Amino acid sequence: MSLHYPYPEIPAAGELREVASGVFWLRMPLPFQLDHINLWLLRDGEGWTIIDTGFPDDGVRATWRGILDRLDGPVKRLIVTHFHPDHLGLATWLMEQTGAPLAMTSAEFLTAHAVWNEVGGHGAQYMVEQFRQHGLDADRLDKFASRGSGYRRAVPGLPAHYHRLKAGESVTVDGQTWKILIGYGHSPEHLALYCAKLGVLISGDMLLPKISTNISVFAATPDADALRWYLESLTVMAGEIPPQTLVLPSHGLPFTGVQARVGALHAHHEERLHALENSCEQAPQSAAGLLDVLFGRALDTHQTMFAMGEAIAHLNYLEQAGRLSREIGDDGVIRYSRLPQRSATH
Repeated sequence: MSLHYPYPEIPAAGELREVASGVFWLRMPLPFQLDHINLWLLRDGEGWTIIDTGFPDDGVRATWRGILDRLDGPVKRLIVTHFHPDHLGLATWLMEQTGAPLAMTSAEFLTAHAVWNEVGGHGAQYMVEQFRQHGLDADRLDKFASRGSGYRRAVPGLPAHYHRLKAGESVTVDGQTWKILIGYGHSPEHLALYCAKLGVLISGDMLLPKISTNISVFAATPDADALRWYLESLTVMAGEIPPQTLVLPSHGLPFTGVQARVGALHAHHEERLHALENSCEQAPQSAAGLLDVLFGRALDTHQTMFAMGEAIAHLNYLEQAGRLSREIGDDGVIRYSRLPQRSATH
């Protein structure tokens, strides 16, 4: 089963394109290699519900102003899938512009504040030490230290209050029930919304059609098995969502074929896990020493941050699955070795 893309043409700047009854697609630019984010507006009675906010940028604000001026009713609510800047970054501004309240999960709201304020093991100083332990060289560590908090620069302010959304609950929009699905691994408590009657899943970053979302381990939770959590979340999602469901991702085109995509993601990550195992066969390897195995290209500072987090996630998975061993050298660097294959007993 392959993926099908029923809407292959992307919306023009500032265009609201209806992709299901009362569900509208809005595409905003991002200042990264991944150059766009999909936002969703839901008709909500005489007003509107907005899903995710976009990246804090003057051009994005200007586009939002034009859209808000054209809407034929008030914005009743903002729902944010997770705390990353392209999703939460304009929440405070949109709340001020519209008077709408914010709804999101508790872990995402609190993590945003921890990262922004660099407390609780979050922040540049903790990340630098984590990456040092995993073998990153001094030159790149210095760049991270001097760079400081990228999150605070990207998110000008955070809301001080919100309505908490929880797994298993639902929200009602325009008389339609949207079930809250929670995913783990990409962020602490990522929210997706599924409407069975409309046959639509707003998947956020948990399920993307062309790329695998970043799965990272952070300094605050150094032993987290984030990749396992992510893959298990996808398996649960694939079991709940019918194949014909229209998936509305945060990046890429809307598509159908949940099970095919989840299967491909499982296979992709297993291939990478095998490559890491093989690379640890002859001599112990650090996460930094394995970046070329996973990515095979030059990485800038921003990309290295995500790459290190993802390498550690894969290595944690392998170590906790009993496929690699972990040791700390005299230099304080964590390295991994492949365990001998167990012989079958008869």
